[in-house]
Amino acid sequence: MNDSSWGAAQGAGHWGAPEMQAAPAGPAYDVNDAQQTRPMPIVPDVPDAGRDADDRDDRDQGAGRLSGGPLFRDEKPQEPMSTAPPPPQKKRAGRDLRAAIGVGVGLGAVIVASLFIVKAVFVGVIAVAVVVGLWELTSRLQERKGIKAPLVPLAVGGAAMVVAGYARGAEGAWVAMALTALAVLVWRMTEPPEGYLKDVTAGVFAAFYVPFLATFVAMLLTADDGPWRVLTFLLLTVVSDTGAYAVGWRFGKHKLAPRISPGKTREGLFGAVAFAMVAGALCMQFLIDGGSWWQGLLLGLAVAASATLGDLGESMIKRDLGIKDMGTLLPGHGGIMDRLDSLLPTAPVVWLLLVLFVGSG
Repeated sequence: MNDSSWGAAQGAGHWGAPEMQAAPAGPAYDVNDAQQTRPMPIVPDVPDAGRDADDRDDRDQGAGRLSGGPLFRDEKPQEPMSTAPPPPQKKRAGRDLRAAIGVGVGLGAVIVASLFIVKAVFVGVIAVAVVVGLWELTSRLQERKGIKAPLVPLAVGGAAMVVAGYARGAEGAWVAMALTALAVLVWRMTEPPEGYLKDVTAGVFAAFYVPFLATFVAMLLTADDGPWRVLTFLLLTVVSDTGAYAVGWRFGKHKLAPRISPGKTREGLFGAVAFAMVAGALCMQFLIDGGSWWQGLLLGLAVAASATLGDLGESMIKRDLGIKDMGTLLPGHGGIMDRLDSLLPTAPVVWLLLVLFVGSG
């Protein structure tokens, strides 16, 4: 036994600490270490014995984090992410097709019957559509924006505008438009001045957008082959919309104007152009007196462009108003304005091209 071991043994005997054991021999061992490094008692491993609820919860949470389990007891463990591709989603039409087709066939029957039996009855159909469209537009403006465009002068002036266009042509339409705008200005003067400017501005816009553009349909009817011109106008617009819908629904991948109308695609626009040009060639060749198939190609192209722009224009209005449809009068279609959106801007285009191609007749 060397000096260090002997000194450690003497120190233990001097303090008389029965629990102290002799320190192991070694050249670097110090007596102070011997007094501070007692072996800890062995405690049996009982999982939750002697612990309160908080300690157990802390331990459980820590174990959950280490093992990748849920952090809270009411949290479900995450399932492993699947690498399989999601099943392809079947494209669906955004509207009730049965209702839309039924309403479309019914409206078409009324239009064709009135168009070829008595022209004046068809003029009345245009006037009714104009009044209902104005009611829908002004109602949505007041509901969504607080704009009170005066409906009474708009409805009376709009119906008069259609009749004047049929009876007196473009000159009569412009005079009726001017008088309607004046009536809107005067009618709004009977109310407080707050909001006067925005109300009359919306009123003049509504007068131009709905009845004035619809007047060109009545002006198409004044020609000797007027019913066939109107039928050509309606067919080309419907065919353009149908081609855009069919091709876009089946092949559409590239958005045409996502901020305005997310459902429209460039492929759908090509479909509208192709369908309308074919239909235009057939209509000009077989329905219009003095017409030629190549004129029909140009007419179909122009109709596809104007119908698409008209649809986007009304979509822009509905986006600003925060609505999907202008009304609910026509099941599967929305409101009257939702059907007039592509017809209204197309009417003056067709009227002008037919006058240039075959005359006013």
